[in-house]
Amino acid sequence: MPMIDAYATAGTFPDKHQLAVDLATAVMTIEQVPNIPMFRKNTAAFVHDLDTDSLANVDGDSTYVRIQVLTNAGALDRAKQLAVVRQLTDIVAAAADDPTLVDRTWVLLTEAPEGGWGLGGHANTNAELISAARAQIAELSKNSPGT
Repeated sequence: MPMIDAYATAGTFPDKHQLAVDLATAVMTIEQVPNIPMFRKNTAAFVHDLDTDSLANVDGDSTYVRIQVLTNAGALDRAKQLAVVRQLTDIVAAAADDPTLVDRTWVLLTEAPEGGWGLGGHANTNAELISAARAQIAELSKNSPGT
């Protein structure tokens, strides 16, 4: 259940809430996890506004976006890594209505170590997360009409 943080200077994104929804949806889709409440409610994006004097490259330019995606270890194979970077870059450029932002968007992929992923007050292992997801899928199937 990824956590996504997007950082940019204030005013870069006119609709930060929609950007957060779009970023979270993209990563959940790319990860190919089941579309269940456990994943829908715990895959989230946070959009952070920075003052223009809060970031710069060597030349002093501050028109950049930094996105950090935190997933559990092993959640993204190489194809998924490529897809996350490409799609999130495209999403922020579209959200800013600035196609040149593609060249100024940095995406960092970070993995939480085994047991370094907390949910519901518990540091979960990947096996525990899989077990919880399977239990929720079984419960949803049991309570679904027509089954």
